[in-house]
Amino acid sequence: MDELDTEPPLVVVPGADSSSRQLCFAWGPAEVLVCETLFSRAGGSRSRYLSRSPCLSRFWGEGRAGAAVRALTDSVAGTEDGAPSSSRVFVVRRDQDIYIQTLRKLFNESHGIFMGLQRSEEELAGKSRKAQLVQVSKNYRSVIRACMEDMHQAAVSTRDPALQGLYSTQVSILSAMELIWNLCEILFVEAATAGPLLLRLLDWVRLHVCDVDSMVREVLNSESPSKHKLFWNVVDVFVLQGRMDEARHLLSKEASANPTSMNMYKILDDLMKKMPVPSVCKNNTQTLTELELKWQHWHEECQRYLQDGTFASNPHMESICKILLGDEDAILEKKELMTTWYHFLVTRLLYSHPTVKPMELRFYAQSSMDLFLGGESSPEPLDMILMAAFEFEIHQVIKECSIVLSNWWFVAHLTDLLDHCKLLQSHNLYFGSNMREFLLLEYASGLFSHHSLWQLGVDYFDHCPEYGRVYLELHIERIPLSTEQKALKVLRICEQRQMHEQVRSICKIMAMKALRNNRLGSALSWSIRAKDAAFATLISDRFLKDYCERGCFSDLDLIDNLGPSMLLSDRLTFLGKYREFHRLYGEKRFPEAARLLLTLMTAHIAPCSFWMTLLTDALPLLEQKEVIFSAEQTYELMRCLEDLTAGNPDKQKIQDDDIETTKVEMLRLALARNLARVIVKEGTVEGS
Repeated sequence: MDELDTEPPLVVVPGADSSSRQLCFAWGPAEVLVCETLFSRAGGSRSRYLSRSPCLSRFWGEGRAGAAVRALTDSVAGTEDGAPSSSRVFVVRRDQDIYIQTLRKLFNESHGIFMGLQRSEEELAGKSRKAQLVQVSKNYRSVIRACMEDMHQAAVSTRDPALQGLYSTQVSILSAMELIWNLCEILFVEAATAGPLLLRLLDWVRLHVCDVDSMVREVLNSESPSKHKLFWNVVDVFVLQGRMDEARHLLSKEASANPTSMNMYKILDDLMKKMPVPSVCKNNTQTLTELELKWQHWHEECQRYLQDGTFASNPHMESICKILLGDEDAILEKKELMTTWYHFLVTRLLYSHPTVKPMELRFYAQSSMDLFLGGESSPEPLDMILMAAFEFEIHQVIKECSIVLSNWWFVAHLTDLLDHCKLLQSHNLYFGSNMREFLLLEYASGLFSHHSLWQLGVDYFDHCPEYGRVYLELHIERIPLSTEQKALKVLRICEQRQMHEQVRSICKIMAMKALRNNRLGSALSWSIRAKDAAFATLISDRFLKDYCERGCFSDLDLIDNLGPSMLLSDRLTFLGKYREFHRLYGEKRFPEAARLLLTLMTAHIAPCSFWMTLLTDALPLLEQKEVIFSAEQTYELMRCLEDLTAGNPDKQKIQDDDIETTKVEMLRLALARNLARVIVKEGTVEGS
């Protein structure tokens, strides 16, 4: 079990006067809602103010920020002594970076890389798998660099000082992220061995230590580089970074301009040319032992020239020779050109221990940082992260990055990659999940607080086998269903994952919204998808009421194509069949329409309040020239009419209502006339 973390650092809410005023708050899915009051801090805890607004937790939990802000403002609108309180409300977000538009590329493109890595997990093995993981790591780094370049361009182009500061800060953060990731790629993913390890570290330094690039360009673009005041600084930079060909090219310009130094130049050029370096070529058969022997002989030759005073007349060349010998004092004299202790580390290894083994790095890294800083300054958080990497403390790297970086993107994706490298298999957290899953859950939870990036979060939850589904169920219920298109998107995600409870919840919410807006067709469609019989019954009653008031149905396409869905509730069945009766009647298929109408009456699926409407619909059929209802059917209609008038609790109302009384009398007359016609017709048929 891991040790518990210490207390988290204090977070100051900009603009909130926490020193003299009470702050009340409510936790949300990814944010904290904070409100400043006018109560003094001596007044005790004010957390009870939140209990005055029972809707607050529900609104905030559902992601309805606007409603939550209003509820929170109302909850502190007055005080016990009648004094008004402040109405200032603050939304404190942990993952503020997801709202920066320029970082959208980082989140979107890295999502595709992440998904590709999950799909390819079992495809390759051995060296092929290792090469694939290295390529995945490089893909992540390319996304970071592309995003960093976009952010730099945005900082240059904007005229807003606040935005410029924000973008510049993000450029620094992204640069640090790429620096750390690249080192982790070398040490953990690629796991470079002695020899190639130094070459990888040299590439790492050259890529990320760019402070001297402008100086190099200035010297090289001058008319006479060897006469430039920064000429020897540029030569030193090339030597410190192991860029021997470029250093020799510049020194040739110095030799041409100063023939007196030609002899010294040739000797130094020869030393630099013959310097043994590891090789990563596949056809290279040189062993580490052979490399060390060559390097020892070369080192002795450099030592001999230095002791003989060959370069004594030229301090610059003498300094370069000392650097080639790995003289720490000579290298530290160029401290300003290296700018960082890890540049000093790699230069020191290049000229004193080129065959360094991975596990020896920790000793050189610690001593290099101590020598470079020299007690003048304390290590920065970035220094501690890099030191943890050099010490192969993977979990410490992840922990420090989680604390220092402003979002979960970096640690979530790096940990996932390292987990695929089988480097975190033995590490479980004391609160249940493993480290990979915990960080992915945190990152995906942050994405769900964004109005569109939540869709990426779904895939991250899908690849968290232990708690991913639970988190997805909790978060997807809080997505504001602002449009039907968004609701359908959320619904499709839930249906694909057999999240039946969430499907019903979404459908009910959308059905209620449609009903409030009097969109009965949409409400009925959502209630059918939710398989909510009670709500379908309610909406069917609204359809029938609307028909009674208007004399026609709305949303005929939906009602005509209910199909088996009409069996969800008796009322919905009645609505569908009643619409079918109207269709049959419109097509002049009167016998079929009559049978269906009688079935609706006798099956008792029609609401009692609608019986008079059904009997009234029978009037045109009773008055047809051709007899439609048989004697038995006519008796059934008579019984239904008597049941309606005799058993209706509003019988006195019907008797007092002239219109209803007229309808009843007309129905009785029509039924009697139809019965007479039927008896005559049936008797004539029997007599013949």
